[in-house]
Amino acid sequence: MAAPQKDDSMQLYSQLNSVFLRRARLIPIVIFVILSGSLAACAGKDEVQTEIQNITEAYELAELSISRQNYRKGIQLFEAILARYPFSDLSRQIELKLLHAYYKSGQIEQAIETADTFMRENPTHPRVDYALYIKGLAYYESDPGILERWFKRDVTKRPPIDIDLAYASLRRLVERYPTSEYAADAEQRILAIKERLSAYENHVADYYLRRGAFVAAANRAKTALEQYNGASGNAESLRIMVAAYNELGMTDLRDDAQRVLDLNFPNEG
Repeated sequence: MAAPQKDDSMQLYSQLNSVFLRRARLIPIVIFVILSGSLAACAGKDEVQTEIQNITEAYELAELSISRQNYRKGIQLFEAILARYPFSDLSRQIELKLLHAYYKSGQIEQAIETADTFMRENPTHPRVDYALYIKGLAYYESDPGILERWFKRDVTKRPPIDIDLAYASLRRLVERYPTSEYAADAEQRILAIKERLSAYENHVADYYLRRGAFVAAANRAKTALEQYNGASGNAESLRIMVAAYNELGMTDLRDDAQRVLDLNFPNEG
């Protein structure tokens, strides 16, 4: 029985020695992993610092590009920063910069979409008035188009879809933020928009009048008079109402409309 005991002891010694050697080899590996982790942490800090520095440089370059009217480059830089750091402290400021750049470069849809996104995600932000203002301007500038300006087409006959949206945005700005630095300009544009919308409503009302749809003509002219009070087209609205009520035999309403026309527009009755 002695031989088997010797063999068992040798086998046990061999197993223990093997385990010891494996553990001994693990020690340098663990040390290497720990050191690698420490180095990676240091490298990560350096990398973050480098990225922050690059963000600052990219932001400044984007601003410089836009100030020089190189909107394409400025937009690309701002979009890249925003895509990589959507939740950074600069993200809201970058969105406002992009809103301006989109508008100035004629990218109307992007400007409107950016304005809507900014207002939806930041309803209490102090620059919501600016987003409303640029949104209104974007719609305002898209009506009429450049070709219509060149060829002097009568834009009053075109449905004022964009200009109506401009009116809504600018009016919201004036009503919600009356002390905004953009309110005065918005009010001036609202007056111009009223002229455009009043003229279109009169065009439609006159179309109905000439085709014998007198009720529709009177109602359309009355709506134009009420919604766009103060526009130069008010006189035309009243004239259409007088004519339509006369055709309908509604003499009281006709006389009332004529009286208002004579009182407010004595030289246009």
